[in-house]
Amino acid sequence: MVKVVALINARADISKKEFSDHWRNVHHDLVWELPGLLRYVQNHALEHTRDWPFDGMAELWFESNKAVSLAFSSPESEPMRADEKNFIGSMNWFLVEEVERRRPNPPFPATRGPR
Repeated sequence: MVKVVALINARADISKKEFSDHWRNVHHDLVWELPGLLRYVQNHALEHTRDWPFDGMAELWFESNKAVSLAFSSPESEPMRADEKNFIGSMNWFLVEEVERRRPNPPFPATRGPR
């Protein structure tokens, strides 16, 4: 399994709300048109007292590197790419192998506090 991780910033001329609304309600359907896409998750940055370096992160799962290449070179990817200009200012992406690490069984003992 291969995952595309995309770190995204909104266009400077739209609000964070407009960015999130467009991503959730318009772009979502276009991404699902990619052939071979198995799972898609949007991660929207939460409001905070500090400025985050990104406004969101997208995760797209595919069976293989070849499946990623076929999806993003397919005609079905063209509407998605065209729509990115409507709300994305910048995007950096990379391919990852997701490795889930489970809690040890039994878990490590809890640290004792002051007595």
